[in-house]
Amino acid sequence: MSIKDNLLRIKSQLPENVTLVAVSKTKPISDLMEAYNAGQRIFGENKVQEMTEKWEQMPKDIQWHMIGHVQTNKVKYMAEYVSLIHGVDSLKLLQEINRQSAKYNRVIDCLLQVYIAEEESKFGLDENELYELLHSDEFKSLQNIKVIGLMGMATFTDNQAQIKKEFLNLKSIFDKLNTEHYKLNTLSMGMSGDYKLAIECGSTMVRIGSGIFGRR
Repeated sequence: MSIKDNLLRIKSQLPENVTLVAVSKTKPISDLMEAYNAGQRIFGENKVQEMTEKWEQMPKDIQWHMIGHVQTNKVKYMAEYVSLIHGVDSLKLLQEINRQSAKYNRVIDCLLQVYIAEEESKFGLDENELYELLHSDEFKSLQNIKVIGLMGMATFTDNQAQIKKEFLNLKSIFDKLNTEHYKLNTLSMGMSGDYKLAIECGSTMVRIGSGIFGRR
């Protein structure tokens, strides 16, 4: 199937309230343009340099999402244009995003990454660290970032019950924060292999790469 066919098939399965991020990392611009011409406007990359090169060459109505782990020294390269940074897992990183976005007179939307997997390799805040960060004076002083939601990655496993448990855990943290008036609207969880389960569990944003562009 073509990229266009894959994209239209996936979009037809998504509820209206779920945003599709086309994960285009390592894919050539010709592939991204095929998706663009089929109507896709949100692309997710996991390397700042690659995302910046694509941003420079592609139409300017695209929203670029940084979905990979971000090093503070790379923020300056994307502060001018990035729409949403998914994997924010420290106050230090938020402060740097705030500092760089101020230079462009922007407010950059961010998702806080919560550690929900039973694996050592994943980044993220645990629930206590999340609350600590949100309640800190340092966080409240940041004017050029806006935390609009949470992001999480489930354990890489075939055990659907475990994945579901992790997704529901993140959804409950999300709901709890909203009862405390945080006004979060985005819950980014679910990828090509588990996005349908993620949507069942309350995801409002799915990150799909191989399902659209094919296997690497």
